[in-house]
Amino acid sequence: MNVIRQTFEVLRKELLVEWRSPARVSGLFFFALAMLLMVAFASPTEGILRTQAGGTLWISLLLASTRSMDQSWSTEMEHGAAEGMLLWPVEPVAIYYGKALANTAILLAVTVAIFPLMVGLYDVPVRGDLSMLAAIAVMGCAALAAPGTLYGLITAQARGASVLLPLLMFPLVVPALLAASRGTMVVIEGDPMLQGSSWLSLLVAFNAIHWSLSGLFFGRVLEDG
Repeated sequence: MNVIRQTFEVLRKELLVEWRSPARVSGLFFFALAMLLMVAFASPTEGILRTQAGGTLWISLLLASTRSMDQSWSTEMEHGAAEGMLLWPVEPVAIYYGKALANTAILLAVTVAIFPLMVGLYDVPVRGDLSMLAAIAVMGCAALAAPGTLYGLITAQARGASVLLPLLMFPLVVPALLAASRGTMVVIEGDPMLQGSSWLSLLVAFNAIHWSLSGLFFGRVLEDG
């Protein structure tokens, strides 16, 4: 119970920082929106554009998330604050889960803001279950945040961190990206074959593996850094 309380204290601190300085959230939103607009204007027909909606949404979030995960450690890296984290009376696993939950919440907020714009811009009416779509969105954002938070710490002090982080993160999240993209599209299309639950199950399994392993390795990475 003490670790859970510490996790929520770290989460509260992270969200308070974002509330006082919302530059990262607004940057993510406009980056994702720019991606949607570029694909929309580059698509030759409306039919092709509709089929690309789910994939474009999640690729936009993936590319935006790499910059978000990099910036999530910028505060701790200033003036040697990362070293001071080791002196906190807080378990390292609580620091990881608090920051990972905050990153998930930020990505989810951007998803909620960008999705209606995608529906209107790509002319894709949602015919499926909205609760299933919400579950896929939550699990998809969590799947990006789990490895991204860990690798964001690894690359935070490296040269060329903005280039190194995508190289490490992209191969790991390909299964989650495919599941989230396809799951989003089958829900938008109405899910006549009931495939949404299968893609959601894949996302749940991905999250179970990466959230547990990342929490396990975070303490060692923090000490070595």
